[in-house]
Amino acid sequence: MITKNLDRTAGPRYRADFGSHTHGYVITPYRFDKMSRAIVDHVGVRAPELRFTPAGVPRRELTVVVRLCLDWTLRRLRGVAVPESTDRLQAALAALAGDGVDIEVVLRGVNAGFKFGMDMMFADPRTADIAGVRTLTTTLLDLSKLVTASVGVSYVRECRGAAVENRVATHTLTSALLSGHPAATADAFGVPVAQRYHVLAVAIPPHPDEANANLNGQIVARRKLRRVQAALATHTETTPLALLSVDGGTLLLPDVDGVGMPVEELVALLSAAARVPLTVATVVAATAEIPQLVRHAHELLDLAQRLGRAPGVYRFAELAAHYQLTRPGSTRDQLAGQLAALDDHPDLLETLRVHLTTDGQRKATAKQLNVHPNTVDYRLRRIGEVTGLDPGDPTSLWYLRSAMIVREATPASARTCRCGAAENGGRRAAEAVSSPSGADDDPRP
Repeated sequence: MITKNLDRTAGPRYRADFGSHTHGYVITPYRFDKMSRAIVDHVGVRAPELRFTPAGVPRRELTVVVRLCLDWTLRRLRGVAVPESTDRLQAALAALAGDGVDIEVVLRGVNAGFKFGMDMMFADPRTADIAGVRTLTTTLLDLSKLVTASVGVSYVRECRGAAVENRVATHTLTSALLSGHPAATADAFGVPVAQRYHVLAVAIPPHPDEANANLNGQIVARRKLRRVQAALATHTETTPLALLSVDGGTLLLPDVDGVGMPVEELVALLSAAARVPLTVATVVAATAEIPQLVRHAHELLDLAQRLGRAPGVYRFAELAAHYQLTRPGSTRDQLAGQLAALDDHPDLLETLRVHLTTDGQRKATAKQLNVHPNTVDYRLRRIGEVTGLDPGDPTSLWYLRSAMIVREATPASARTCRCGAAENGGRRAAEAVSSPSGADDDPRP
């Protein structure tokens, strides 16, 4: 029994002429329904995700797509104008995309449906001659291009829409976490909030191609950022929250036991994606502590960069002394001007810097400076005379190292010596560092 309320794509009756055949090929509504059901059943076996939802509820989209395609084919074979608009086809495909059906599944279903439909039509004896085969083949190839293009357009639009929605949700939640008000935002967008997060302050250096006069530097930079974002989405098992620009930003990674890779490994993957080495400072924070510790992480990142540290991952434990020495206060003020006397002696200042990096090894210092070890000895004596701190004395060397840390991490405008005469500077700096009143509190919350 044929229902009177057939889908309007079926039509009352089809008379399709294949090639030079004059007797034609008639398809009744009953035959149309039978063919479409057969194709739907076949595709449903090859790609069951198109036939049923994960909950087992039948989908209507597969039937709609099959009937639209069969109707288009028969109209084309009859020489009747086919619909120019593919809105209904794209709407059905977009519904599948919106339900989370992978595009690979849809394309697998399309291929299975076309193969089965071709087998049915070529099985008819009236398509046996060359002209009939050519006509039907051309028609099905044109339909295949139309459907494949529609799949691509529908999925791209859906993915773009989902990406915008997800970007808005994650951006809003990230901003809420950074401001200390995550609860209302999480409820509004349905995004889960973890109890603890890895807070990453990220610095992304320019890619060499950004300075290439033959390339658009802004486009190169945006592509670099997109690669980092894609790698972040690929290599994180939890939902990362990111506020990133082409030169860096902030990442919040949920701290879940047993889930996700170490921060160092993730940063290595992001660096490979960016094709430039990233510098990252990281702390672990409870949700309520995020606003305070984000500032702390960026201070650590800024410190690592000012100290000229190599790209990589830095934690507070690695920079604790450096961080404490560079906090605003009397200690930093005393140490900031301690090496000011060396500004007029660049060779002595460079010798001290290299000597500190070689852990006081005079031969290693001489090798790096490409001078004789005796020259290093002479310069170290001069440094002691100018600064009042003898590099050969372990305690004095410690203060010189501290002063160099402050110098490298402090803007030149802040290096104002408040310690009096140079000959007394070493003693006063030592007192400022040693005295409890001259040291700031531990910045860790």
